[in-house]
Amino acid sequence: MQTGTDDATVRLGVVPETVSLPRPDVAPTVRIRPVDSTLRLETVPDPVSVPNPAPVPDPVPQPGPDPADLPIGKHLASYLQHLAVERGMARNTVSAYRRDLYRYAAYLHGQDVHTPDEVTLGHLTSFAQAVRDGADGAAPLSARSAARTIVAVRGVHKFWELEGLAPTNPAVDLHPPQAGRRLPKAISVAEVTAILDSVSIETSAGLRDKAILEFLYSTGARISEAVGLDVDDLHLERPADGPAVVRLFGKGSKERIVPLGSYAIDALNAYLVRARPELVAKGKGTAALFLNQRGGRLSRQSAWTVLTKAAERAGIEQDVSPHTLRHSFATHLLEGGADVRVVQELLGHASVTTTQVYTLVTADTLREIYAAAHPRANL
Repeated sequence: MQTGTDDATVRLGVVPETVSLPRPDVAPTVRIRPVDSTLRLETVPDPVSVPNPAPVPDPVPQPGPDPADLPIGKHLASYLQHLAVERGMARNTVSAYRRDLYRYAAYLHGQDVHTPDEVTLGHLTSFAQAVRDGADGAAPLSARSAARTIVAVRGVHKFWELEGLAPTNPAVDLHPPQAGRRLPKAISVAEVTAILDSVSIETSAGLRDKAILEFLYSTGARISEAVGLDVDDLHLERPADGPAVVRLFGKGSKERIVPLGSYAIDALNAYLVRARPELVAKGKGTAALFLNQRGGRLSRQSAWTVLTKAAERAGIEQDVSPHTLRHSFATHLLEGGADVRVVQELLGHASVTTTQVYTLVTADTLREIYAAAHPRANL
């Protein structure tokens, strides 16, 4: 029997000390081939694999210039400061105006408009259409959001005219789209009661949840107003000539005094005595009224969760938000005979027109009752 090796070929039964492989990093393929009635082992090199080419990534779109740095955008800074300082608008409102006006600045830049005196009514009408259909490359807006954007644009052009940055105001004839009237969604007194009664007060968190829900329905406060309260804003001692009250700070930091109902007073007293000391001990100390489990101020999102979980436990099928309690507060007051001007003050509305939308809901209820109760209502 032959004992040597020949070009990396070995005879069956004889193992060489070393065998050179075509690719040291890849094991060879061994093939048995009969040669002259003798079996032979033959190493066959694997074909060299060609790696797949790396995928070419899609080109990353380059962001446009910062609207604040554009020539037209720089003229917006003084207007935004005017809104915040001189008109006392809330921070969230100023942020919404800034977002809308920066979109407008980017659009004008794309139209090769760089100063306020170059803007024409044609630019304004085309922008108004662009925000509805997204032709400017940004997301299309609903009629309500587009109306807010046009109001912001009208305001800045009026400001530029007054400041002498433009000889005229081309936005005088620009009108925002008519948004459909959206009636507030209120729930019944029985449903509100079911939500408030669904909260267990066996724990400190339960006492807090009960207090904040009773407070929201008793005062009609916005959720941001409630979580922004400090302990000193409450005056739970009933004076001889009136009810206990709370001091609320609404949009634009406008202050108003709202009375508290007896259920809310009892829930707040229980929370302040039995729960808040335990919660505040977990943190670094804060003046905030409503606290989370870490001893800090409760967030809007957490307060929202408190309400939604209570609504689920109460079996309320429709969506319930903190604003639902605000709407229910106003609707139930009007149904009980409260004057619309009083409700306006309690809600903190700047204009009674905003409050009058609740009278439409009440009128609908009255019509339904009339139609069901009057013997000749359907004739």
